[in-house]
Amino acid sequence: MDASSSSSLTILATTISPPPISFRGLLPPALAVRQKPRFPSPLCLASSSYSAQIVTKESEIELENRKFELLRAVTDTQRGLTATPHQRSSIEEALVSVECLDAGKSIDLDLLDGTWRLQYTSAPDVLILFQSATTLPFFEVDQIFQKFECRDQFGQGVVRNIVRWSIPRLLEEHEGATLLVSAKFSVVSTRNIYLEFEEIAIQNINVSEELQALLAPAILPRSFLSLQILQFIRSFKAQVPVRSSQRRSVGGLYYLSFLDSNMLLGRAVGGGGVFVFTRAQAFI
Repeated sequence: MDASSSSSLTILATTISPPPISFRGLLPPALAVRQKPRFPSPLCLASSSYSAQIVTKESEIELENRKFELLRAVTDTQRGLTATPHQRSSIEEALVSVECLDAGKSIDLDLLDGTWRLQYTSAPDVLILFQSATTLPFFEVDQIFQKFECRDQFGQGVVRNIVRWSIPRLLEEHEGATLLVSAKFSVVSTRNIYLEFEEIAIQNINVSEELQALLAPAILPRSFLSLQILQFIRSFKAQVPVRSSQRRSVGGLYYLSFLDSNMLLGRAVGGGGVFVFTRAQAFI
């Protein structure tokens, strides 16, 4: 074979030689080359944490905006007394928009504990008090509160419905007397509590200066007896237990539809109305 033929065969063999055979994937796992695990870099972790903070901040802003819209919707309704059907519809929409951001969460009794001021209601048994105050010249209704006592409790507590009322010229304005409706409650589901009413009381009677001026001179000016009478009126407390015709405690379900540090929304189960409260300072 001459040199020219040998060179041609070498070129041909090089051209048609098969590609190298790979045994990757054919070796048993024990013989396979182990890959080092890849962990996210600190930069990626920091980026993820920052993104989560942005989402949380946006959620908080959205919640505060919806709460503001709800409070704006109940403004100028005299706590629900003068609300028109259109206003009630708008309030219900605003209320639901806040409730949906807190749906499914369990009741935090430590957060619930404290005093809450009524801003709006559609409950007939409360609206009748407001209606009476507008039609009866001798009756005034001031602030209404709910006070929960349930800190460090497990699934139970006490709630007191507090109504500040007065009789013009006989009692002090705004804080002439207090109507107190007390109830025990127990948590029966994620958001429902069962109220068991115990008693109704009238207390904290504050006599007006006009009545004090009438009482004192009529008996002997600022005598011991007149002072005793005034003190008796101030400390007077009438209590009536709440019982049904079968001598059982009266109760009902109360659905706490939203709760955070400064707003409480509730619904009386069975068509008893809705309630909008904001956090207030403790006073009793």
